[in-house]
Amino acid sequence: MRKKIYVHVADDHKILIEGIIAIIKTDKDIEVNGFSLNGAEVLEWFSKKKNKADVLILDITMPVIDGIEVLKHLNKLKIDHKTIVLSSYDDVKIVEEMLKLGCLGYISKNNAGEHIINAIKAVSRGEQYFSDDIQRKLIKSISGQSVPEGNLPNKFVIEQLTDRELKVLKLITEEYNTTQIADKLNIGISTVDTYRKNLLRKIKVKNSVGLAMYAVKNNIV
Repeated sequence: MRKKIYVHVADDHKILIEGIIAIIKTDKDIEVNGFSLNGAEVLEWFSKKKNKADVLILDITMPVIDGIEVLKHLNKLKIDHKTIVLSSYDDVKIVEEMLKLGCLGYISKNNAGEHIINAIKAVSRGEQYFSDDIQRKLIKSISGQSVPEGNLPNKFVIEQLTDRELKVLKLITEEYNTTQIADKLNIGISTVDTYRKNLLRKIKVKNSVGLAMYAVKNNIV
């Protein structure tokens, strides 16, 4: 029997929490076992030994204590948590700050509905997850600057990538989505997904942002 993923949702808008809960209820593998309307409530909930959550969905702008301070406190108290930030802010600097504080996912509130289930499952496995708009901004930011040495461990020899894999990698870095790549290369969407999975496995990164960083670092684009 598959283990359930327990989720705590923190946002100062009760209607948004109810919406997230409604979406989560459509997946039998995920269950919301708590929610908070401000940062202080989040810390109080997690401080109780009986309360456990595999994933925390956290807004940044909350009353009493904001999301940034919540993460700082959780880290200081060494409370185990895997966090997805759900925010209307899409500034790359804010995203990067939240990543430094240990959050694994970042989703824009504008398209949370289409990403939240996949995000929860990915983050529960320890993987990073970004909604499409956030991912595009991160890739654009990375493409416009040099990537520091050491950000991509387990460097893969470029010559071992096939010509088609290199084409897919370039298009991912140029912000094409799966459907657009399929149209551009005249191949099926499932084939694009296969190439993407092969790239992730070979380059040893977790998502398209990692692929873009690799491409920029190695002058593929």
